[in-house]
Amino acid sequence: MSIAEQGGCVFTEFILKRILMDGFLSRVQQIALGKLNIDSLNEMQNAAVEHCRKSDSMVLLSPTGTGKTLAFLLPLLERLRHDEKGVQAVVVLPTRELAKQVFEVWRSMATPYRMAAFYGGRPLEQEIASLSGASPSVIVGTPGRLLDHLGHASFAVDKCTLLVIDEFDKCLEMGFRDEMSKLVEALPNATSRFLLSATDAEEIPMFAGAADVEKLDFRGSGEQPAVRTGFYTVTTTPDKRLDALVSLLCSFGGEPAIVFCNFRETVDEVQAHLKKAGLHSIGYHGAMEQKERELSLYRFTAGCSNILVSTDLAARGLDIKDVRHIVHYQRALSAEIFTHRNGRTARWESGGSVYLITFENKVLPDFVPDGLEEFALPKRTVLPSAPEWTVLYIGKGKRDKISRGDLAGFFIKIGGLRPDEVGTITVFDNFSYVAVKLNRMRAVLKAVEGKKIKGIKTVVQPLRGR
Repeated sequence: MSIAEQGGCVFTEFILKRILMDGFLSRVQQIALGKLNIDSLNEMQNAAVEHCRKSDSMVLLSPTGTGKTLAFLLPLLERLRHDEKGVQAVVVLPTRELAKQVFEVWRSMATPYRMAAFYGGRPLEQEIASLSGASPSVIVGTPGRLLDHLGHASFAVDKCTLLVIDEFDKCLEMGFRDEMSKLVEALPNATSRFLLSATDAEEIPMFAGAADVEKLDFRGSGEQPAVRTGFYTVTTTPDKRLDALVSLLCSFGGEPAIVFCNFRETVDEVQAHLKKAGLHSIGYHGAMEQKERELSLYRFTAGCSNILVSTDLAARGLDIKDVRHIVHYQRALSAEIFTHRNGRTARWESGGSVYLITFENKVLPDFVPDGLEEFALPKRTVLPSAPEWTVLYIGKGKRDKISRGDLAGFFIKIGGLRPDEVGTITVFDNFSYVAVKLNRMRAVLKAVEGKKIKGIKTVVQPLRGR
């Protein structure tokens, strides 16, 4: 037999043997990995799966970008029971962006278990209504929104035996501990705990219930992002810092970069300067409306802009692929923040570079590696080519039973695009975004004008600001 089929997912015999040799993955885990086009786990993920078969709880420390999401989703998946109705696990995440990301990974795994995602920025009533007639096995969400649902008794908690807390060190920050304590108290049967972070905390809070659990610490083992990352300084003067940033970004030749600032006002200032210099950049910070932030991230991940200027809101959790450069426009305020910022690049097998913009005779913090090489800015600044992608808005979404496959087929069959001319597709509840090649946008809009998607008439139009 040359081909083995499991649950509709096709594995080559070689891949299947490799998975089985690695060890110990269950059939449902194998199928999930196949859906993600992953043929094996890394050392950390294997250790997490093995540990969770021997213990009810886990504390996992591993650098950003090493695959911690799968390290808890795979053991979680194995613990779910077909014969159990209702919520069996709750996953707590610090930001709505990370909650959405985990939800998308789970959906891509195509498991037989439903997951519901709860986070702020949309009506609570809408989320409650989404549970009508549905019975999710897993709930993923931010602490505040989960507490809202528990206060409204949106779902039963008596069957919930597993609690996952990602970025658990955030639980120790001011204002977060009390919120988490209430959440844990509201889940009395969730005695199994998975705690994950890229950095350690001096103590695991008592409410987490895993103080005596042996830590799986992979921060210093194997090839970490820091090893594959080149670190550089860019020395300038305060009055020339913005110009130095422009020159640095131009030297990347259009490769994706994230510029980190400490304050949202600085993000706006940098954004204005980059725009004036002729660079295509996107801002991202907590003062923006949720839809604005979602669109910013979408534009960046879709390749509609190669530069994201952000506060540390983008330093944690977001899985943005192929970010080649990290620029510390302003110095990180702690070692933890420095680690998380740098973790946005050199993810998995990719390489990356980190740049610290500094001034003469300025002493760098202890958490910055010693002996950093000075990056020589180009003598002549050449603007990179404009991004090749743009975004189209479609006025229908999940509530209209529209899927990413529906939209891809529509723009290929009706819009006349080649598969490589259709980029990232994101489907929201009431609308969708589709990235298409900029040079094909006018032809596409003309071709789909007045056409229906799955028999539904809808609006298809470009987004303002590219």
